[in-house]
Amino acid sequence: MSVSAQALDGVYGKPAAGVRARLDQGVDGRWQTVAAAETDETGTIGAFVDGRLARGPYRIVFDSDHYFAGLGVHAAYPEITVVFRVTGEPHTCQVQVLMTPYSYSLYFGNLA
Repeated sequence: MSVSAQALDGVYGKPAAGVRARLDQGVDGRWQTVAAAETDETGTIGAFVDGRLARGPYRIVFDSDHYFAGLGVHAAYPEITVVFRVTGEPHTCQVQVLMTPYSYSLYFGNLA
């Protein structure tokens, strides 16, 4: 399984370009950073890593504070964290976050 991500700006109704994000893996009760990336002009990170991820818990941490500060807005949630489990199935999962300064909504699904 591999993982991609997309951030959407719910205030302006557009992709959130330039959002910093990192992928962490849970190992022995601690989080270890596997990769870091920034969303492109479509708000997407195509894949955090080349190849398949090992089974187990992961999380993506979106730096919403930095994104909204760049727009001159204070964000109530400085980070948006999505925790999920990789089961080893041979597909790509996608994490989407719809961000506003005072709320967010998440989607986790599989890409065909």
